[in-house]
Amino acid sequence: MSCPEGQNIVIEMRWAEGKPERFSDLIADLLRSNVDVLVVASSIGARAAKNVDTTTPVVFVSVTDPIGTDVVRSLARPGGNLTGTSLVISEEFAGKWVELVRDVLPRVSSVAALSHTDHPMARRYVRAMQAAARTMGLKLQTFEVRDVEGLDGALSMIAKAPPGALIVPASALLGRHRKRIADFALPRGIPTIAHDRSLVVDGMLVSYGPNIADSYRRGAVYVDKILKGAKPADLPVEQPTKFELVINLKTAKALGLTIPQSVLGRADHVIE
Repeated sequence: MSCPEGQNIVIEMRWAEGKPERFSDLIADLLRSNVDVLVVASSIGARAAKNVDTTTPVVFVSVTDPIGTDVVRSLARPGGNLTGTSLVISEEFAGKWVELVRDVLPRVSSVAALSHTDHPMARRYVRAMQAAARTMGLKLQTFEVRDVEGLDGALSMIAKAPPGALIVPASALLGRHRKRIADFALPRGIPTIAHDRSLVVDGMLVSYGPNIADSYRRGAVYVDKILKGAKPADLPVEQPTKFELVINLKTAKALGLTIPQSVLGRADHVIE
């Protein structure tokens, strides 16, 4: 793809509008434009890119378990034409989200959790959350979500019997609609536990996990290396090394909650 005079990069963007079945067509459309590097921001998008083309360099970001989802064969030497950053939000994090419910809300006995059925880790998240809930004596109910309409349906069901807390696991779909979920939960007095600080910035109560925005920034570094001649097959998939606990005290105040000092003392970021 050639650049206009005075520019050294052109960014072509396509949006699937929450419909993963569109990925293959959108990627094929970009490839017809002779892009130098293709960037995708989900496991589903990465797999679609791998299936559509095997030569154009692909940088993926926000991909959970790139080996288990058959995006690359190895983190150290991915091979093929794909590399990027992995979030590695494993099932261990799901147990931590349930633990946060107990730490932040010691009197809560019932918890709801959304589950994006198309996410590669969905079933493992649910199993880990259920196991943690049993250990802590919490009643956990999961609500499966496949698309935006399914999210609306799940929230309607949750509204009929509001739980003591709502867990929002890692998922591109749930992350994309974080404001909708936060705006639903707050007026109903439902504290929300999430996986990334962006959800807390948009009104959820607490999050624990890797910094997704940093994953995108690191993805840009990969693009730069490839444009300078590096081969994706030789660039190791980068994994996060820091995980952060973020608390929104504005949301806590609106919910009438006092965050225990023991939790505040562990926080990496506090929104006041």
